Amino acid sequence: MYTSIPMLMTWARIVAIPLLVGVFFIPGLSESTQNMTAAIMFVAFALTDWADGYLARKLNQTSAFGAFLDPVADKFLVCASLLILVHLGRAHVVVALIIIGREIAISALREWMAMIGANKNVAVHMLGKLKTTVQMVAIPFLLWNAPLFGVIDTRLVGDILIWIAALLTVWSMVYYLQKALPAIRDGLER
Repeated sequence: MYTSIPMLMTWARIVAIPLLVGVFFIPGLSESTQNMTAAIMFVAFALTDWADGYLARKLNQTSAFGAFLDPVADKFLVCASLLILVHLGRAHVVVALIIIGREIAISALREWMAMIGANKNVAVHMLGKLKTTVQMVAIPFLLWNAPLFGVIDTRLVGDILIWIAALLTVWSMVYYLQKALPAIRDGLER
C-alpha cells in the first residue's frame, strides 16, 4: 500500500512542499510570478489532499499508514505556507501560532488518547473540517496577494478568512478538549 496511487499523491505533496517555499527564493522571479506560482501550487496540493482520500476509498486502497500520513502532509503544507506568509508580512504571527500550536496540541492529544484506548473521543469532527476548509481557501488568497479578475482584493479576503480560520481553530481545539476531558480525567487517575 506504500506505492498505491493515493499514497504516491500524499508522498508527492510532502516532497513538493519545499518547492512551494522555494518559489519565493528563486532569484530573478518577479514578485507577481512568485505569488501566482505559489498560489497555484498550493491549490494543486490542496486538491491532491482531497483526491488521494477519494481515490483511496474508490479504489479500496485505504490503509492505516495512509490515514496517518494524509493529515501529516496537510499539516506540513499549512504550516510551511503560514510560515512563508508570516515571513512575507501577509499573515500575523499570532494567527500562525494559533493554527500551528493547535495542530501540535491536537496531534499530541490524539496520540495520547489512542494510547489509553479513547481515540474515538477525538475523532475528526465537522468543526475541524470547516477549519481546514477555511484555511485552505485563505492561504492561496494570501499567496496570490493581487487583485483577482480585477475585482477581488485577495489580500483582504485572505486576511478575513485566515482570522476566521484562527477562530475556528480555537473553537475546534476547545471542542476536542471537551470531548477528551472524561478520558483525560480517567487517565490521570490511573
